[in-house]
Amino acid sequence: MTGSEGAPYRPMPLPDRVALPDDRALAAARAFRDHMRKRHSIRDFRPDRVPREVIEACIETAGSAPSGANRQPWHFVAIADQAAKVRIRAAAEAEERAFYAGGGGDEWLRALEPIGTGAAKPHLEIAPWLIVVFAERHGVAPDGTRIKNYYVPESVGIATGFLIAALHHAGLSTLTHTPNPMKFLNALCDRPDNEKPVMILAAGRAAENATVPAAAKVKKPLGEILTLRDG
Repeated sequence: MTGSEGAPYRPMPLPDRVALPDDRALAAARAFRDHMRKRHSIRDFRPDRVPREVIEACIETAGSAPSGANRQPWHFVAIADQAAKVRIRAAAEAEERAFYAGGGGDEWLRALEPIGTGAAKPHLEIAPWLIVVFAERHGVAPDGTRIKNYYVPESVGIATGFLIAALHHAGLSTLTHTPNPMKFLNALCDRPDNEKPVMILAAGRAAENATVPAAAKVKKPLGEILTLRDG
């Protein structure tokens, strides 16, 4: 809940204006594009400590994302405790072994072959931080009344994108991990049943010997992902 439910609409002047002239806008867009192109999903992390304040600032960035009716239907559990990470790895690998033993289906497993993934997830212990992303399927009022949230997957997806970009901007590498099913994360993270775990985001600094799948560097060209209708 945001505390604004039922409040009347009250417009206020735009508090921050970041408009740029065309030339500076183009330069800024290209600089950000080039910076984000340096973002890579990795599985080889250094165990070095990353200050909690860095993670907090990145999650504050995620919390600034737009959401349906401003419900902000997300919660992030940031874990540096080694014992908790060991438990998460064990539970995640149990699900992954079933997936790679055939539960994922032949087509899905073939699609993953160029990425080189498997059931072993040592990065879940090695990365200094695991950030578990939860989607709040519905809110709960202080009296226990159920409160409807809107566009939950879309809102949480946008916030997660903000988070990944913020972590990259802070010089950290990430890996998204989505074991299926993920219900075990509610108990491990002590989160209520109205929240659905959607992702584990491993975050930290890349190891000196870090690698990425060559296939992951093949991105669709602009002409395949953009249709312009500019009159």
